[in-house]
Amino acid sequence: MANRQLVSGTLGLPGLALVLVAVWAPGGSPAPGAFAAPPAQAAPGVVRVPITGTIELGVAPFVARALSEAAAAGAPAVILDLDTPGGRVDAAWKIIDDLRDAEVPVYAYVNRRALSAGAMIALAADRIYMRPGSTLGAATPITGDGEKASEKMVSAMRSEFRALAEERGLDPRIAEAMVDESVEVPGVSEAGKLLTLTTEEATALGVADGEVRDLLELLEVMGQPLAAVRDIQPNWAEAIVRFLTNPAVAPMLLSLGFLGILIEIRTPSFGIAGVIGLGALAAFFGAHHLVHLAGLEEILLFGAGVALIGLEILVIPGFGVAGILGTGAVLSAAVLGMVGQVPTFDQVFNAAGLVALSIILVGVAGWALIRHLPRSNRLTGLFLRDSTSRETGYISAPEREDLIGKLGVATTDLRPAGVARVGDERIHVVTEGPWLEAETPVRVLEVTSGRVLVRRAGETNTSENRNEG
Repeated sequence: MANRQLVSGTLGLPGLALVLVAVWAPGGSPAPGAFAAPPAQAAPGVVRVPITGTIELGVAPFVARALSEAAAAGAPAVILDLDTPGGRVDAAWKIIDDLRDAEVPVYAYVNRRALSAGAMIALAADRIYMRPGSTLGAATPITGDGEKASEKMVSAMRSEFRALAEERGLDPRIAEAMVDESVEVPGVSEAGKLLTLTTEEATALGVADGEVRDLLELLEVMGQPLAAVRDIQPNWAEAIVRFLTNPAVAPMLLSLGFLGILIEIRTPSFGIAGVIGLGALAAFFGAHHLVHLAGLEEILLFGAGVALIGLEILVIPGFGVAGILGTGAVLSAAVLGMVGQVPTFDQVFNAAGLVALSIILVGVAGWALIRHLPRSNRLTGLFLRDSTSRETGYISAPEREDLIGKLGVATTDLRPAGVARVGDERIHVVTEGPWLEAETPVRVLEVTSGRVLVRRAGETNTSENRNEG
C-alpha cells in the first residue's frame, strides 16, 4: 500500500496512465520486460581529497565541503592525499574539527610528507598509511620570520598533539616530541632533537597503520579494491579565496586599497583609482570573511574608519581627532581581519607587520605618484603646473608674448571671437573691432591675460590713423 501511494503521489494520474500503457502491450498481455528489475545503481566511490602545498586559510572550507559531499553521496571512505610542509595552525585546527565530526571514515595517505600542520591533520584521521620514503612530524610552531613561536603557542600545539595521540591509542610522548624538542622518548627521540618519523619508523611505532606503494594498494588495504575513486578538487571560488588570503597577497590588496584612496583624495573626482582601491579592499575583507577571520565587526570597523577620514578631509578643517580615530579604526580592522578568533601574540604581531609593510608600500608609491602626476601630460588640468602665492596671484593662462606680431589665418569667422591658426597652433582669438570671415589673414596685436587680440593683416590701428590725421 505504501508503494502504491508513493507511485500515485509522485506520478499523478497522467503519469500513472503512461505507466499502464507501457506495461500492457497491445493484445492485453504485459509487454516483455515490463516487470524486469530496474538496473542497479553504481555504488558510490571512495572520495580522494588532495592537500598539497602550504596549508592556507582557504584549505579549511575546501576540506569541509569535500567531507560534506562525501557524506551526502554515501561514500564508503575519504582519503586525504597529503603532501604538505605545513602552514597555518588555525586552518589546521578547523580541518581537525571537521575530521572529528566527519560522518564517513577518513584515511590519511602521506604521499611524500606531512609536516607541521600536515602531521596534525594526519593524526586526526581514522587511519594513517604512508608511501615508502615519506616523513611525518616536525611540528614545532614558528613565527613569520622563521623563529620558534612563544611557549604559549608551543604548549597549545603540544596539548593538541597529545590529545590526538590519545584518541588513536598511541604513546602521547611520541606526538609531543614532534612539537617540542625537549620531550624525550627512550629509544625513539633524544632530548634536544625534534621528532620526525620515516615510513618505517612510523609503522614500527604504530603511528602509521601500514606502508602502501600507491593508491591502488591503499584501496586493497581499505577493502575497496574495485571501488571507483572520485577526486574532489578546489572549485574556482575556493581557489580565489586561497589566493587572496595568501600572506604574500594580502598586503598587496591592502596596499592597492590604501593607494587608491590616497589617489582619490588627490584628484577632484571619483575615478578608476577609487574603483581599484575599493575593489582591493572588498577582496581583502571578503576573502577573509569567507574563511571566518574577518567578521561583520571588522567590516563595520573599517567602514567607520573610512567615514571618519572622509569627514576629516571634506568637512572638518585640519587633521584632528576624527582623522586619528579613523586611521586607527582602519588599521585595526586590517589587523583583526588577518587573525583568528582567539589570536596569539605572534599572530597579532605578524598581522601588524603585514599592515606596516602595506603602509610602507603605499608611502613609497604615493610619494612617487605625487611627484610624477603633476608632470604627467596625460593628467593636464588636474594639477597646477605653477605654484600660486598671495604675492604673485593666480595666473589662469600662461603669457604668450611670443605670439605678438605673428601672422596667421582665421580658420573660423571672427565675430569678433573665433579660432585662428598661427604657425602650427590653433588659438582662440578676438578681433579689435570689425568682424572677419574665415581664411582672412590676421596679425596678433597683443596678448593680455590669455586674451589674444588680432586685426586683419596689412591694416593699421584705426585710433592711430585718427591721431595722424
